Amino acid sequence: MFMKRFAALLLGVIAAVPVFAQAPPADVVTVGTVPLASAGSTVDVPVFIRDTSGTPLGIDQPFGSRIQSYSLTVNYAPTAAVQSVTFTRGGITQPLTPAFESSPASAGQISLIDVFNENTNLIPFTSNAALPGNQVGTLHVTISPTATTGTVINLTLDATLTQLSNQAGTTNETVALNTLTLVPGSILVSTAVPALSTWALALLAVALAGIGVVLVRR
Repeated sequence: MFMKRFAALLLGVIAAVPVFAQAPPADVVTVGTVPLASAGSTVDVPVFIRDTSGTPLGIDQPFGSRIQSYSLTVNYAPTAAVQSVTFTRGGITQPLTPAFESSPASAGQISLIDVFNENTNLIPFTSNAALPGNQVGTLHVTISPTATTGTVINLTLDATLTQLSNQAGTTNETVALNTLTLVPGSILVSTAVPALSTWALALLAVALAGIGVVLVRR
């Protein structure tokens, strides 16, 4: 009788333990980070896609189910720290010819939308590449000359507007579908390093030469 009660109790405890299902695989979109950029300068921020195997779309999938279209929307803030920004193809998509391309922008937001013909312009993703994956785009950000040192410009991907698709647009990967993960980036505004004048460079060269002579004599 005791053993029966113990077995029933044990089964009850096991049944009460929550089952943690393994998260399904997801492709990843990542915005790069620029650790130091001076006010008034223009910096290039790479944007990546990691093609993870086992997702609905990917280079490991049959024809018609590859990542051949994407809508990448980046929100940037504070907007006062950004003078201008453009979003262009880069990395593995740079040499390709899109069937459609657009880069709509509004205050604090910019997108890159591309569709490629799978027959003639297959995007050559590397399946399961090391994070952050393959570069597909570049944000060209001109920082406002009035941006203060220490300002962090946050670059976050819009979870609703950012998605990956096949050429036909019949299969999509999104955050809501748990098939897409988004990783934000940032730019840290730093103090510009003043350029040395010609005379300063000459004096520096003489000083270094003098140090070299002293070291040789020793």
